[in-house]
Amino acid sequence: MGKIVHYPEEIKWEAVNLRKNGMTYKMIQEKLGIKHKRQIQNWVKWYENGETYRFSQGIGKQYSYGKGLEELNEVEQLKARNKQLSIQVEILKKVPGYRKGLVPEIVLELVKELKEKYPVTLICECLGIPRSSYYRWVKKGNKNMTELELKIKEVCTKHKYRIGHRTVKAWLLREYKIKVNRKTVQRIMQKYNWQCRVKPKRKIKILGESKIIVPNHLKQDFKASKPNEKWVTDITYLPFGQSMMYLSCIMDLYNNEIIAFRIGLSQEVSLVLDTLKDELDNQPETKGVILHSDQGSQYTSYAFQNLAKENGIITSMSRKGNCFDNAVIESFHSTLKSEEFYSQPQEHLTNPIVVEKVRNFIYYYNQIRLQAKLNYLSPREFREQAA
Repeated sequence: MGKIVHYPEEIKWEAVNLRKNGMTYKMIQEKLGIKHKRQIQNWVKWYENGETYRFSQGIGKQYSYGKGLEELNEVEQLKARNKQLSIQVEILKKVPGYRKGLVPEIVLELVKELKEKYPVTLICECLGIPRSSYYRWVKKGNKNMTELELKIKEVCTKHKYRIGHRTVKAWLLREYKIKVNRKTVQRIMQKYNWQCRVKPKRKIKILGESKIIVPNHLKQDFKASKPNEKWVTDITYLPFGQSMMYLSCIMDLYNNEIIAFRIGLSQEVSLVLDTLKDELDNQPETKGVILHSDQGSQYTSYAFQNLAKENGIITSMSRKGNCFDNAVIESFHSTLKSEEFYSQPQEHLTNPIVVEKVRNFIYYYNQIRLQAKLNYLSPREFREQAA
């Protein structure tokens, strides 16, 4: 057979992954420059048996010893155990609730997510699931799911797991004419871990000095009887790109539609001025509109107050440090961050990508996303229906 050539651990993992993806041994040999086919077969066998610790052993050890931790010295044993424990912790972090409550579909999803990094045997051991059970579930696929469960999964996947069980129930009726109790939908979503993410709390931070303070005309009355009766506005941070950015929005409380927004690299007065000007260009008549904001320095500035006054807009302000007085727009910003950024896999984003994601979400929010307040219509549908 000739002299055995030693290959780095990275090459062994790559060979195993290529084999898992259906590549032949000969193709792997040519691609990675591996001399003997038998070596790849051994690596695949170790992977399937959960013996990937052998990838890091030196020349000869994996063949002459091959018994695992007991053949290593004390320091190597500690290192190996620590590595194994860290892997187990990482795997178990992905497990929702108690392991005893795992259903086959969740196990399949977890293994699919982790098997490119860890062997199936190790994942199954951490989950307390026999390897044979996992492969039996793979063969069955989605056959264990009922028709209702498949439809709920389809809705949740389509909306990136950003909606709750009440909204899922509304989509089932709207898309598939399926009438079902919301508690049944909730139970199924909990069973398969399809719930929407919990929104993180926002920290209140007051910046700048006040110049013009106006009364609170809104007084937490967030209902409007017609379009362009009550607007709310606010600025929020976008800490997701290469640098900090800021989003300024104006919402119409009649249907919670975002009627104007701007994204900038600073939160200067010009950001809120440009946002308001964008909406003024779209509105022939704004006399008597109530525009509510917090007491941020941008909104208390003479420039902003004068622009509003010139167009017949009545400005209104929250009490200092009271986010509940402007809760609807605060909630929208929280929803945007939670559903478009925090609930999605972490990745490196450039500023243009962040801007594009925000634009896409606002379109989704206005045109597609159903709201219970609007009888499970989107803001745009509600406005058009009323018209």
